[in-house]
Amino acid sequence: MTQLDRRHLFKLAAAGLAAAAPLAASAKAPLSGAQASAVYRYKVGDIEVTALNDGIAKFPLGEGFVTNAKLAEVQAALKDAFLPPETMQIPFTALVVNTGSKLILIDAGTAGLVAPTAGVLLNNMAAAGIDPKAIDTVLISHMHPDHINGIRNKEGVANFPNAEIKVPALDWAFWMDDAKMSGAPEGMKPMFEATRRAFSPIAKDVKQFKWDEELEAGVTAIAAPGHTPGHTVFAIHSGKDKMLYLGDTANHPALFVRNPDWSVVFDMDAELSRATRHKLLDMAAAERMQVAGYHFPFPATGYIVKDGAKYQLVPANWQPVL
Repeated sequence: MTQLDRRHLFKLAAAGLAAAAPLAASAKAPLSGAQASAVYRYKVGDIEVTALNDGIAKFPLGEGFVTNAKLAEVQAALKDAFLPPETMQIPFTALVVNTGSKLILIDAGTAGLVAPTAGVLLNNMAAAGIDPKAIDTVLISHMHPDHINGIRNKEGVANFPNAEIKVPALDWAFWMDDAKMSGAPEGMKPMFEATRRAFSPIAKDVKQFKWDEELEAGVTAIAAPGHTPGHTVFAIHSGKDKMLYLGDTANHPALFVRNPDWSVVFDMDAELSRATRHKLLDMAAAERMQVAGYHFPFPATGYIVKDGAKYQLVPANWQPVL
Protein backbone atom coordinates (compact mmCIF):
# COMPACT_ATOMS: atom_id res chain seq x y z
CA MET A 1 0.00 0.00 0.00
CA THR A 2 1.42 3.39 -1.00
CA GLN A 3 1.73 6.34 1.34
CA LEU A 4 -1.13 8.04 -0.55
CA ASP A 5 -3.35 5.02 -0.12
CA ARG A 6 -2.63 4.97 3.61
CA ARG A 7 -3.53 8.67 3.92
CA HIS A 8 -6.78 8.09 2.05
CA LEU A 9 -7.64 5.11 4.27
CA PHE A 10 -6.96 7.08 7.46
CA LYS A 11 -9.12 9.97 6.18
CA LEU A 12 -12.00 7.57 5.50
CA ALA A 13 -11.64 6.00 8.92
CA ALA A 14 -11.54 9.38 10.62
CA ALA A 15 -14.59 10.52 8.70
CA GLY A 16 -16.43 7.34 9.70
CA LEU A 17 -15.62 7.85 13.38
CA ALA A 18 -16.71 11.46 13.22
CA ALA A 19 -19.99 10.47 11.60
CA ALA A 20 -20.58 7.78 14.21
CA ALA A 21 -19.79 10.01 17.18
CA PRO A 22 -23.18 11.73 17.38
CA LEU A 23 -24.94 8.32 17.34
CA ALA A 24 -22.78 7.03 20.19
CA ALA A 25 -23.36 10.17 22.19
CA SER A 26 -27.12 10.03 21.74
CA ALA A 27 -27.51 6.30 22.51
CA LYS A 28 -28.99 5.71 25.96
CA ALA A 29 -29.41 2.65 28.17
CA PRO A 30 -31.79 3.53 30.99
CA LEU A 31 -31.20 1.76 34.29
CA SER A 32 -33.84 -0.83 35.11
CA GLY A 33 -33.87 -0.11 38.85
CA ALA A 34 -35.17 -3.63 39.52
CA GLN A 35 -33.67 -7.06 40.09
CA ALA A 36 -34.25 -9.92 37.67
CA SER A 37 -36.27 -12.92 38.83
CA ALA A 38 -34.59 -14.71 41.74
CA VAL A 39 -35.01 -18.42 40.96
CA TYR A 40 -32.40 -21.15 41.25
CA ARG A 41 -32.71 -24.93 40.86
CA TYR A 42 -30.52 -27.77 42.07
CA LYS A 43 -30.82 -31.50 42.64
CA VAL A 44 -30.72 -33.66 45.75
CA GLY A 45 -30.48 -37.12 44.25
CA ASP A 46 -33.58 -37.43 42.06
CA ILE A 47 -35.38 -34.59 43.88
CA GLU A 48 -35.46 -31.18 42.25
CA VAL A 49 -35.25 -28.17 44.57
CA THR A 50 -36.22 -24.67 43.45
CA ALA A 51 -35.06 -21.75 45.60
CA LEU A 52 -37.47 -18.80 45.37
CA ASN A 53 -36.51 -15.48 46.88
CA ASP A 54 -39.21 -13.46 48.65
CA GLY A 55 -37.22 -10.24 48.94
CA ILE A 56 -35.31 -8.78 51.84
CA ALA A 57 -35.86 -6.81 55.04
CA LYS A 58 -33.60 -3.84 55.77
CA PHE A 59 -33.47 -1.97 59.06
CA PRO A 60 -30.94 0.01 61.13
CA LEU A 61 -28.66 -2.27 63.14
CA GLY A 62 -29.14 -1.59 66.82
CA GLU A 63 -27.47 -2.72 70.01
CA GLY A 64 -30.05 -5.44 70.73
CA PHE A 65 -30.14 -7.36 67.46
CA VAL A 66 -27.45 -9.72 68.77
CA THR A 67 -28.37 -9.98 72.41
CA ASN A 68 -25.02 -11.17 73.78
CA ALA A 69 -22.49 -9.26 71.69
CA LYS A 70 -21.51 -5.61 71.58
CA LEU A 71 -22.69 -3.56 68.63
CA ALA A 72 -19.09 -2.85 67.58
CA GLU A 73 -18.39 -6.60 67.39
CA VAL A 74 -21.46 -7.19 65.25
CA GLN A 75 -20.53 -4.31 62.96
CA ALA A 76 -17.02 -5.72 62.61
CA ALA A 77 -18.44 -9.10 61.60
CA LEU A 78 -20.59 -7.44 58.93
CA LYS A 79 -17.58 -5.49 57.63
CA ASP A 80 -15.59 -8.73 57.43
CA ALA A 81 -18.38 -10.09 55.21
CA PHE A 82 -18.34 -6.93 53.03
CA LEU A 83 -21.77 -5.91 54.29
CA PRO A 84 -22.81 -2.43 55.45
CA PRO A 85 -22.18 -2.19 59.19
CA GLU A 86 -25.00 0.23 59.97
CA THR A 87 -27.85 -1.71 58.33
CA MET A 88 -29.09 -5.25 58.83
CA GLN A 89 -30.19 -6.95 55.62
CA ILE A 90 -32.13 -10.19 56.03
CA PRO A 91 -33.20 -12.12 52.90
CA PHE A 92 -36.11 -14.55 52.69
CA THR A 93 -35.87 -17.66 50.49
CA ALA A 94 -38.45 -20.45 50.40
CA LEU A 95 -37.99 -23.81 48.67
CA VAL A 96 -40.21 -25.81 46.36
CA VAL A 97 -39.27 -29.48 46.56
CA ASN A 98 -40.36 -31.59 43.59
CA THR A 99 -40.21 -35.26 44.52
CA GLY A 100 -41.51 -36.35 41.12
CA SER A 101 -44.95 -37.06 42.54
CA LYS A 102 -45.56 -34.02 44.76
CA LEU A 103 -44.74 -30.31 44.89
CA ILE A 104 -43.83 -29.29 48.45
CA LEU A 105 -43.35 -25.67 49.50
CA ILE A 106 -41.14 -25.20 52.55
CA ASP A 107 -42.16 -21.99 54.34
CA ALA A 108 -44.69 -19.63 52.81
CA GLY A 109 -42.98 -16.24 52.68
CA THR A 110 -44.04 -12.84 53.95
CA ALA A 111 -46.94 -11.78 51.66
CA GLY A 112 -45.34 -8.31 51.76
CA LEU A 113 -46.48 -7.83 55.36
CA VAL A 114 -43.03 -7.84 56.96
CA ALA A 115 -41.13 -5.30 54.85
CA PRO A 116 -41.86 -3.16 51.76
CA THR A 117 -38.84 -4.76 50.08
CA ALA A 118 -40.26 -8.28 50.52
CA GLY A 119 -43.27 -10.19 49.25
CA VAL A 120 -42.18 -11.33 45.78
CA LEU A 121 -42.45 -15.08 46.33
CA LEU A 122 -45.41 -15.54 43.98
CA ASN A 123 -43.71 -13.42 41.29
CA ASN A 124 -40.66 -15.64 41.42
CA MET A 125 -42.84 -18.74 41.52
CA ALA A 126 -44.47 -17.57 38.28
CA ALA A 127 -41.04 -16.92 36.76
CA ALA A 128 -40.10 -20.50 37.69
CA GLY A 129 -43.20 -21.84 35.95
CA ILE A 130 -44.77 -23.09 39.19
CA ASP A 131 -48.52 -22.62 39.63
CA PRO A 132 -49.42 -21.94 43.30
CA LYS A 133 -52.53 -24.07 42.76
CA ALA A 134 -50.23 -27.02 41.98
CA ILE A 135 -48.58 -26.98 45.42
CA ASP A 136 -49.60 -30.20 47.19
CA THR A 137 -48.10 -29.53 50.63
CA VAL A 138 -46.86 -26.52 52.55
CA LEU A 139 -44.40 -27.40 55.33
CA ILE A 140 -43.84 -24.72 57.98
CA SER A 141 -40.54 -24.76 59.85
CA HIS A 142 -41.92 -22.55 62.62
CA MET A 143 -44.75 -20.09 63.07
CA HIS A 144 -43.01 -16.72 62.93
CA PRO A 145 -44.78 -14.19 60.66
CA ASP A 146 -42.13 -14.13 57.93
CA HIS A 147 -42.65 -17.88 57.43
CA ILE A 148 -46.46 -18.06 57.61
CA ASN A 149 -47.87 -14.75 56.35
CA GLY A 150 -47.69 -15.97 52.75
CA ILE A 151 -50.23 -18.72 53.38
CA ARG A 152 -52.73 -16.05 52.33
CA ASN A 153 -52.34 -12.75 50.50
CA LYS A 154 -52.88 -9.27 51.94
CA GLU A 155 -56.60 -9.56 51.22
CA GLY A 156 -56.80 -12.85 53.12
CA VAL A 157 -57.21 -15.14 50.10
CA ALA A 158 -55.35 -18.47 50.24
CA ASN A 159 -52.23 -18.41 48.06
CA PHE A 160 -52.01 -22.21 47.87
CA PRO A 161 -55.66 -23.27 47.86
CA ASN A 162 -55.10 -26.96 47.09
CA ALA A 163 -52.24 -27.55 49.51
CA GLU A 164 -52.31 -29.44 52.78
CA ILE A 165 -50.70 -27.26 55.46
CA LYS A 166 -48.40 -28.99 57.97
CA VAL A 167 -46.97 -27.24 61.04
CA PRO A 168 -44.88 -28.28 64.07
CA ALA A 169 -47.21 -29.47 66.85
CA LEU A 170 -45.24 -27.68 69.56
CA ASP A 171 -45.40 -24.35 67.75
CA TRP A 172 -49.13 -24.78 67.12
CA ALA A 173 -49.71 -25.43 70.83
CA PHE A 174 -47.80 -22.28 71.76
CA TRP A 175 -48.86 -19.73 69.14
CA MET A 176 -52.53 -20.74 68.94
CA ASP A 177 -52.98 -20.61 72.73
CA ASP A 178 -55.24 -17.63 73.55
CA ALA A 179 -54.04 -17.54 77.15
CA LYS A 180 -50.44 -17.23 76.04
CA MET A 181 -51.42 -14.46 73.62
CA SER A 182 -53.24 -12.45 76.28
CA GLY A 183 -50.30 -12.79 78.67
CA ALA A 184 -47.60 -12.05 76.10
CA PRO A 185 -45.55 -8.84 76.08
CA GLU A 186 -46.92 -6.22 73.69
CA GLY A 187 -43.99 -6.77 71.32
CA MET A 188 -44.94 -10.43 70.85
CA LYS A 189 -48.66 -9.99 70.33
CA PRO A 190 -48.37 -9.25 66.59
CA MET A 191 -46.79 -12.70 66.21
CA PHE A 192 -49.82 -14.33 67.84
CA GLU A 193 -52.11 -12.23 65.65
CA ALA A 194 -50.23 -13.33 62.51
CA THR A 195 -50.86 -16.99 63.34
CA ARG A 196 -54.57 -16.34 63.61
CA ARG A 197 -54.68 -14.39 60.34
CA ALA A 198 -52.91 -17.27 58.58
CA PHE A 199 -54.52 -20.29 60.21
CA SER A 200 -57.89 -19.49 61.80
CA PRO A 201 -59.89 -19.95 58.56
CA ILE A 202 -58.32 -23.40 58.03
CA ALA A 203 -57.55 -24.46 61.62
CA LYS A 204 -59.53 -27.71 61.45
CA ASP A 205 -57.63 -28.80 58.34
CA VAL A 206 -54.09 -27.94 59.46
CA LYS A 207 -52.03 -31.05 60.18
CA GLN A 208 -49.70 -30.91 63.17
CA PHE A 209 -46.53 -32.98 62.90
CA LYS A 210 -43.99 -34.29 65.37
CA TRP A 211 -40.24 -34.54 64.96
CA ASP A 212 -38.65 -37.57 63.26
CA GLU A 213 -41.72 -38.03 61.05
CA GLU A 214 -41.26 -38.50 57.31
CA LEU A 215 -43.79 -35.87 56.27
CA GLU A 216 -43.59 -36.64 52.56
CA ALA A 217 -41.49 -39.15 50.64
CA GLY A 218 -37.92 -37.90 50.99
CA VAL A 219 -38.66 -35.14 53.53
CA THR A 220 -38.22 -35.73 57.28
CA ALA A 221 -38.82 -33.35 60.20
CA ILE A 222 -35.87 -32.95 62.59
CA ALA A 223 -35.93 -31.29 66.02
CA ALA A 224 -34.35 -27.83 66.15
CA PRO A 225 -35.89 -26.13 69.22
CA GLY A 226 -34.84 -22.84 70.75
CA HIS A 227 -35.67 -20.29 68.09
CA THR A 228 -39.29 -21.23 68.82
CA PRO A 229 -40.59 -24.17 70.88
CA GLY A 230 -41.28 -26.26 67.78
CA HIS A 231 -38.69 -24.90 65.37
CA THR A 232 -38.01 -27.66 62.84
CA VAL A 233 -35.43 -28.31 60.15
CA PHE A 234 -36.10 -30.64 57.24
CA ALA A 235 -33.82 -33.37 55.89
CA ILE A 236 -34.38 -33.79 52.16
CA HIS A 237 -33.00 -37.13 51.04
CA SER A 238 -32.88 -39.13 47.82
CA GLY A 239 -30.59 -42.10 47.22
CA LYS A 240 -27.20 -41.30 48.74
CA ASP A 241 -27.79 -37.54 48.71
CA LYS A 242 -29.11 -35.51 51.63
CA MET A 243 -29.67 -31.83 52.22
CA LEU A 244 -30.59 -30.03 55.43
CA TYR A 245 -33.00 -27.10 55.28
CA LEU A 246 -31.95 -25.15 58.37
CA GLY A 247 -34.85 -22.71 58.59
CA ASP A 248 -33.76 -20.07 61.12
CA THR A 249 -31.14 -22.19 62.89
CA ALA A 250 -28.43 -19.67 62.07
CA ASN A 251 -30.33 -16.62 60.77
CA HIS A 252 -27.78 -14.58 58.76
CA PRO A 253 -24.64 -16.71 58.26
CA ALA A 254 -22.21 -13.76 58.39
CA LEU A 255 -23.16 -13.39 62.03
CA PHE A 256 -24.48 -16.67 63.40
CA VAL A 257 -22.60 -19.30 61.37
CA ARG A 258 -19.35 -17.46 61.96
CA ASN A 259 -20.31 -16.81 65.61
CA PRO A 260 -22.55 -19.72 66.64
CA ASP A 261 -22.69 -18.64 70.29
CA TRP A 262 -24.25 -15.29 69.42
CA SER A 263 -28.00 -15.07 69.93
CA VAL A 264 -30.37 -13.21 67.64
CA VAL A 265 -33.14 -11.22 69.30
CA PHE A 266 -35.76 -13.51 67.72
CA ASP A 267 -34.51 -16.63 69.58
CA MET A 268 -37.08 -17.43 72.26
CA ASP A 269 -34.72 -19.69 74.24
CA ALA A 270 -31.22 -18.41 73.52
CA GLU A 271 -29.32 -21.15 75.37
CA LEU A 272 -31.28 -23.97 73.72
CA SER A 273 -30.99 -22.27 70.34
CA ARG A 274 -27.20 -22.09 70.64
CA ALA A 275 -27.01 -25.78 71.53
CA THR A 276 -29.24 -26.66 68.57
CA ARG A 277 -27.12 -24.51 66.24
CA HIS A 278 -23.89 -26.25 67.25
CA LYS A 279 -25.48 -29.69 66.94
CA LEU A 280 -26.88 -29.13 63.45
CA LEU A 281 -23.86 -27.26 62.07
CA ASP A 282 -21.59 -29.99 63.44
CA MET A 283 -23.73 -32.62 61.73
CA ALA A 284 -23.75 -30.76 58.41
CA ALA A 285 -19.98 -30.28 58.52
CA ALA A 286 -19.19 -33.86 59.55
CA GLU A 287 -21.45 -35.36 56.88
CA ARG A 288 -20.44 -32.78 54.21
CA MET A 289 -24.14 -32.23 53.73
CA GLN A 290 -25.55 -29.47 51.57
CA VAL A 291 -27.59 -26.95 53.55
CA ALA A 292 -30.14 -24.25 52.81
CA GLY A 293 -31.15 -21.39 55.09
CA TYR A 294 -34.24 -19.21 54.94
CA HIS A 295 -32.21 -16.08 55.68
CA PHE A 296 -29.03 -16.98 53.79
CA PRO A 297 -28.03 -14.78 50.84
CA PHE A 298 -29.73 -16.00 47.66
CA PRO A 299 -29.65 -18.71 46.36
CA ALA A 300 -29.33 -19.56 50.05
CA THR A 301 -27.49 -22.86 49.76
CA GLY A 302 -23.99 -24.16 50.40
CA TYR A 303 -21.90 -26.28 52.76
CA ILE A 304 -20.76 -25.89 56.36
CA VAL A 305 -17.07 -26.10 57.26
CA LYS A 306 -15.86 -26.35 60.85
CA ASP A 307 -13.34 -23.60 61.65
CA GLY A 308 -12.08 -24.13 65.19
CA ALA A 309 -14.96 -23.20 67.49
CA LYS A 310 -16.71 -21.45 64.62
CA TYR A 311 -18.05 -22.39 61.19
CA GLN A 312 -18.03 -21.07 57.66
CA LEU A 313 -20.66 -21.22 54.96
CA VAL A 314 -19.14 -22.19 51.61
CA PRO A 315 -21.60 -21.26 48.81
CA ALA A 316 -22.58 -24.12 46.51
CA ASN A 317 -21.10 -23.95 43.02
CA TRP A 318 -23.60 -22.61 40.48
CA GLN A 319 -24.80 -25.26 38.06
CA PRO A 320 -26.11 -24.28 34.60
CA VAL A 321 -27.52 -27.77 33.95
CA LEU A 322 -29.27 -30.02 36.45
